Amino acid sequence: MLTTQDHPPIVETPSRKPLRLMRQYELVERVRAYDPNVNEDLLNRAYVFSMQAHGTQTRASGDPFFSHPLEVAGILTEMKMDSITIATALLHDTVEDTLASLEDLRRLFGPEIERLVDGVTKLSRIEFQNDQAKQAENFRKLVLAMSTDIRVLLIKLADRLHNMRTLHYLSNPEKRRRIARETMEIYAPLADRIGIQKMQDELQDLAFAELNPDVRAGIMARLGHLRTEGGGLVEKIKEELRKRLAEDGITAEIEGREKTPYSIWQKMKRKDVGFEQLSDIMAFRIIVEADNQVYPALGAVHAFPVVPDRFKNYISTPKPNGYQSIHTAVFGPGGHRIEIQIRTRWMHEVAELGVAAHWAYKEGEERPESHYRWMRELLDILEHAQKPEEFLEHTKLELFQDQVFCFSPKGDLIDLPRGATPVDFAYAVHSRIGDMCTGAKVNGRMVPLRTVLANGDQVEIITQKGGSPSPAWEHFVVTGKARARIRRFVRQQQRTEYILLGRAMLDKLCKQQGVDFGEKPFEAIAKNFQAVSIDDLFANVGASLQSPRDVFNAAYPQAKLKAAEKQAVTEESIASAQKARAKQTAASPSPLTLKGLIPGMAVHFARCCHPLPGDSIVGIVSTGRGVTVHTTDCETLEAFREMPERWVDVGWGDGYGKDVGMVGRLNVILYNHPNALGALTTIIGKGSGNIHNLKITNRTTDFFDILVDVEVKDTAHLDNIIASLRASSSISSVERAKGR
Repeated sequence: MLTTQDHPPIVETPSRKPLRLMRQYELVERVRAYDPNVNEDLLNRAYVFSMQAHGTQTRASGDPFFSHPLEVAGILTEMKMDSITIATALLHDTVEDTLASLEDLRRLFGPEIERLVDGVTKLSRIEFQNDQAKQAENFRKLVLAMSTDIRVLLIKLADRLHNMRTLHYLSNPEKRRRIARETMEIYAPLADRIGIQKMQDELQDLAFAELNPDVRAGIMARLGHLRTEGGGLVEKIKEELRKRLAEDGITAEIEGREKTPYSIWQKMKRKDVGFEQLSDIMAFRIIVEADNQVYPALGAVHAFPVVPDRFKNYISTPKPNGYQSIHTAVFGPGGHRIEIQIRTRWMHEVAELGVAAHWAYKEGEERPESHYRWMRELLDILEHAQKPEEFLEHTKLELFQDQVFCFSPKGDLIDLPRGATPVDFAYAVHSRIGDMCTGAKVNGRMVPLRTVLANGDQVEIITQKGGSPSPAWEHFVVTGKARARIRRFVRQQQRTEYILLGRAMLDKLCKQQGVDFGEKPFEAIAKNFQAVSIDDLFANVGASLQSPRDVFNAAYPQAKLKAAEKQAVTEESIASAQKARAKQTAASPSPLTLKGLIPGMAVHFARCCHPLPGDSIVGIVSTGRGVTVHTTDCETLEAFREMPERWVDVGWGDGYGKDVGMVGRLNVILYNHPNALGALTTIIGKGSGNIHNLKITNRTTDFFDILVDVEVKDTAHLDNIIASLRASSSISSVERAKGR
């Protein structure tokens, strides 16, 4: 077997000190230090194979490329990973960057290492539409791989950490910033989710140095000044803490650490304060030997004056990544405000190494199921996202947020991003619970579904069999899983509507041209319009992604369009639509009747004219929105006069608006004197109207103009309110608004 351990490779690089690569035996001894059963033969073979495969390749720094997988392996030895993981680290770039194949790895190193390397390998040999799609597809593959073996993620994080340590060698500033943003948004949060705090801190700080170099340099300068001014302050505080603990018979290791520039910057933003106003730049850890010493140590520390509202017990309620510790803050020696963490040595190891401290492959123990719930959420998002970019967007929502901890009525702990609502909670419990959610109780009280949850809230979800998500939920949910499920439901609902709408539009056009509608002619030309099936073609027509006339002409090339259809829509056609609407039966089962379309079609009321029951109306098929209802005198209709196939005859059902508040818009000019606005709101209230929105658009010495949106039943109701307003001495004029 080829070996290099007698002659370690040393490479001379221009203007830098010679780079000395770790020898084979040194790597083996590193692993042996924590794993007596190290597979020495496997590590030696992986070392030599990787070095030979990468050959003379170099990195942007000028170092041999082999130095990178070797450094990644070194990082993983610090995490005490097993021999297979270390070997995979050595081999992780061979498939992507050399002539080696996965089949070669399987033959030489076995199926386990082949699978791990495949999970880490990027899809760089496949072309994507854009860099974002490529990034999203790579991350999708990583999620799938790490869901079956978490070691894939550990190797990928170590790989990213070394790349970030050498990021400054890249000459392209935009590429550096892209990698730094990706690290900040994806990989640092992933390190947090598996509990590797040390790696998360370093990834964030390296990314921060690239994204905000001036801010970081300023914070570093201030920290340097504090160190100079403080002198031996840290040692004094440590000694005082040690003394207090000793008085209570507690022996502990005490560490004093400076917060990272990134965490300081985050705190300055979150609290909206300057650097000088932060009094807890330093944090101290008290590491005790046994569980029964944690709370006595807390009692000793609380002999100092306690800072209110800064106590957190992550021992009784661990974080989802397994982190356990007591957090508190006191006014310590000299009145300095200091943050203190108290934990056992095992808790400290978990905080530093995260999932690696619980390593199932090393000790045969399984981590609690709750620690992997976040990964199941990513898989759920992956299943329901339509495109890779959408998956990446939802994943960032899922990962890159602070957390709150809420409880189910049975006492189950559910961790959610800060700002989460009961709908997010429902989807976190189970996807079907979210779909059927109709209401929620928080701490025993009914609350709106958009209510923001707080730490410790008990949440009870009220469901209804056969319920479905509301599209409006997407505007306030914050978890990626909830948003992905809601979007999927809306897409499915819209697709069904668009298929039926597109079919109806083509059927209508066929009748206008004297042609019998049939599916076969349209099925034959579907591929001409990049549609996989006839349903896709109908859906594209319904969503206005394809012109119904173009599709018709392709399906019936011999048919001649009538000259009348080429003309603009005349006033007679609108009058005809109104006359047809008037003939609708008063017993219509739907409050809004759409002729020729299915019940339940997505309907929107135009904001340009704010139609109300009692107005003459017409429907326009709008791109991506179903049918938009306008008043027949709306100026916007002019834009659709050459597109008769998009016009739909609609009419108000009997009693429409009595149970549903419709919005009418008023332009009001008030005299600029005391109580004028009060008079306006009083008159609207007495007229049984409800102000939906109010905006002052202009103000002068004598007048101010206001746009008022009022919920009313119909045009008669609005006319009564307008008449009452015109009778007031406080109001100069009032008109129904027709613009936005």
